[in-house]
Amino acid sequence: MKYILVTGGVISGIGKGIIASSIGTILKSCGLRVTAIKIDPYINIDAGTFSPYEHGEVFVLNDGGEVYLDLGNYERFLDINLYRDNNITTGKIYQHVINKERRGDYLGKTVQVVPHITDAIQEWVMNQAKVPVDSNKEEPQICVIELGGTIGDIEGMPFVEAFRQFQFKAKRENFYNIHVSLVPQPSATGEQKTKPTQNSVRELRGLGLSPDLIICRSSTPIEMAVKEKISMFCHVNPEQVMCIHDVSSTYRVPLLLEEQGIVKYFKERLNLPIDDSSSDLLLKWRNMADRYERLQTTCTIALVGKYTKLRDCYASVFRALEHSALAINHKLNLIYIDSIDLEQITKVQDPVKFHEAWQKLCKADGILVPGGFGHKGTLGKLQAISWARTKKIPFLGVCLGMQLAVIEFARNCLDLKDANSTEFEPDTPVPLVIDMPEYNSDDLGGKMRLGLRRTVFRTQESILRKLYGDVPFIEERHRHRYEVNPDLLSHFEQKDLTFVGQDVDGKRMEIIELANHPYFVGVQFHPEFSSRPMKPSPPYLGLLLAATGNLTVYLQQLSKVSSRGPLRRNDGYSDASDDCFLEPRIAELEIS
Repeated sequence: MKYILVTGGVISGIGKGIIASSIGTILKSCGLRVTAIKIDPYINIDAGTFSPYEHGEVFVLNDGGEVYLDLGNYERFLDINLYRDNNITTGKIYQHVINKERRGDYLGKTVQVVPHITDAIQEWVMNQAKVPVDSNKEEPQICVIELGGTIGDIEGMPFVEAFRQFQFKAKRENFYNIHVSLVPQPSATGEQKTKPTQNSVRELRGLGLSPDLIICRSSTPIEMAVKEKISMFCHVNPEQVMCIHDVSSTYRVPLLLEEQGIVKYFKERLNLPIDDSSSDLLLKWRNMADRYERLQTTCTIALVGKYTKLRDCYASVFRALEHSALAINHKLNLIYIDSIDLEQITKVQDPVKFHEAWQKLCKADGILVPGGFGHKGTLGKLQAISWARTKKIPFLGVCLGMQLAVIEFARNCLDLKDANSTEFEPDTPVPLVIDMPEYNSDDLGGKMRLGLRRTVFRTQESILRKLYGDVPFIEERHRHRYEVNPDLLSHFEQKDLTFVGQDVDGKRMEIIELANHPYFVGVQFHPEFSSRPMKPSPPYLGLLLAATGNLTVYLQQLSKVSSRGPLRRNDGYSDASDDCFLEPRIAELEIS
């Protein structure tokens, strides 16, 4: 097993996650099996109770793990499925050690940070690195480990010490340290400054870790003189200093690293059994990056949500939309609209903001209402849903978005004016959305319906079923505490809103579709968590197809193709084309 540790310096949020994902992609393109671990030094057990404004979205894994959004990058770039234990936190490590102490596993010894905490970190990494994460179920050969935060943070010290010890346990030929640092360029002088990187590397070396590779983040490409200066003062060769400057898309990052010779250096330093030449996977990645930059035709999607001030709050939603837009050769223009700006209270308090929000909504080719929690902004979301339904604008509701779509339809089409969710109004006379029996309101952490669950299609006439390849059931990831009340479904049976997908027991409503509408779909699950750059999520693909006026033609041609044999989704990047979702390719279906 080879271990690649990615550390960061100067500032957080420098791009370690994308760089770690890109390194994994390059190694996978060389034919190696790669896994990834993210270490977050905070005391929380997991990311489940985070405010989105603290760390961005909460990413959900197949096993129900609520983890930091960087694991979403790993899964998307590497096309793997990780587990909750691939996200290590200080809280998990201390809980593990304290539980062992309570059981008496330490035989009365004084339990200390060194060696007990540091040993627990090393054991966790070694055990989790062996867990298969791809469809072949084979043990990985490379483990990329990202240490969150920056070198020098007090909460990260036990992890740095653990890896200082671990480098000797793993042996030099099996351990590799990459340090990501910022090279600022003040506008006053325009000069690229190396001192922050020098200080960061000095601190890292003082803690017992010497970087094998320094990756410099900068706004513009680093000049050779700057690279040589970093090499001189950081005790590495000039070839061990690489640059990732700001680029048009993250798809370009693996290509930048590959162009700077990182494959050859990995091969020599870690004695990897790989060729120096580029693989088909990296070639497809390059074609995808090039095609992304050539896109001209734009599709505008309005995201109406609660956490619109920070883009990372909807990171996976944005990526899923981007994957789908790329698949149909369109450039995504995603407009973020704070749902409260659509409400009457904003019209009274700030008329300009109110009218600007509605102007954005009216110009959108499609509308998306994502998941969320709490009552704030729900009236604005309901109004956006009503606008999409009545004006026949393509619409996708995810999780809470689906629940609100059901409530909006009940209020305005079934004359159930008091229909509501018990999340917003516990004593509502028409509880159309209710809390699930397993939900415990006294303990929020990990007490939702989480992870991969099966959804069974009730009809063959479903749009979403066709987009998924005309399969009888699908499996997608969930994260919710509330569900549509099955006791009130009789109200909808004679109307156009149909519950086309349910759980295996037929008790939980998973998918809604509205007849006589270009695309009005709601899903209880979170399909964005399964979207990949070369395998876009079907619900999001349907939204983009409808928003560009291509859905009907696509479904007709898809039906012709499926009549010649069953459709299938690509199983892995190794076989996926650079622009396809289903076999045969979307390009062959003549999407304009």
